[in-house]
Amino acid sequence: MRAIWKGAVSFGLVSIGVKLYSATEEKDIRFHQVHREDGGRIRYKRTCQVCGEEVSYDDIAKGYDIGGGEMVILTDEDFADLPLTSSRAIDVLEFVPAEQVDPILYNKAYFLEPEGTATKPYLLLRDALADSERVAIVKVALRQREQLATLRVREGVLLLNTMLWPDEIRKPAFGFLDEDLKIRPPELAMATSLVDSMAGDFHSDEFTDDYRAALQEVIDAKVEGREVVQPEEVEEAPAAAVDLMAALKASVERARAARGEGGAAEPTPISSARSAQQKAAKAPAKKATAKKAASKKAESARKAADTKAEGAKKAQKKVTTKKAAPKKAARKTA
Repeated sequence: MRAIWKGAVSFGLVSIGVKLYSATEEKDIRFHQVHREDGGRIRYKRTCQVCGEEVSYDDIAKGYDIGGGEMVILTDEDFADLPLTSSRAIDVLEFVPAEQVDPILYNKAYFLEPEGTATKPYLLLRDALADSERVAIVKVALRQREQLATLRVREGVLLLNTMLWPDEIRKPAFGFLDEDLKIRPPELAMATSLVDSMAGDFHSDEFTDDYRAALQEVIDAKVEGREVVQPEEVEEAPAAAVDLMAALKASVERARAARGEGGAAEPTPISSARSAQQKAAKAPAKKATAKKAASKKAESARKAADTKAEGAKKAQKKVTTKKAAPKKAARKTA
């Protein structure tokens, strides 16, 4: 990874030199616009709307439209005079419980690496955040703009999450919020049962980008000159249910069946992955159980054979005793 920013975390009177790295990367397949006939790249020229001439980057400035066709032009000097006191510092403002930060505020994520001799104070701040179960609210200037952000610990590394400002979050002004619709208790109970039947733990590696994989397969096939294999048909979304309770009940039964609590049902991708993991985990135990059962069966067979042999021996002894009885009686009479 390549550092995109260098600065320091200001933690009280402690300054921690750090490097900033992008913590995420987009995996989308990117395309270029090309001429359909010969595959040539499509280029765009920067032209002025007033004079029609092509303009170089050096002659381009930033303009703010104030309406009515008027434009206010800002130069680099105008931006240089703006008060960015934290231009090369991450100033810790306060420490708050993580659950108090609404996830909708999170924007970009960056890893922080200690620089030079800053490793020990870096680890000190990391461990203090982990022990307190809090996140640090900070301010940082990135790309000529001051941003609000949080510092938290992820896999032993400090993670900086830039945040949107509160006035950048839109209000959900939807009409249905003003409607007086009542949810019946049986409907709520059935919906809660559906949630419970589909409950589980989140494992990110169970989810894959199927569209990107299919698109990459198409590209690879074209490169190698082979036939493109058509992907499996995607199950269509069910139509809107007329009877809500019937739809909820059917959904609960299907979810339970997918988890092995009822009859057979079409498994979902997540249930299939979980079933495979459970089957792999149970395989050694199942093998051991079968081996134990076979051993137990052999032991039972051996005991049965011994019992049978013992019975035969007793029967033989009894017959011998009966034969000897008349002889003993005759001897006694004589």
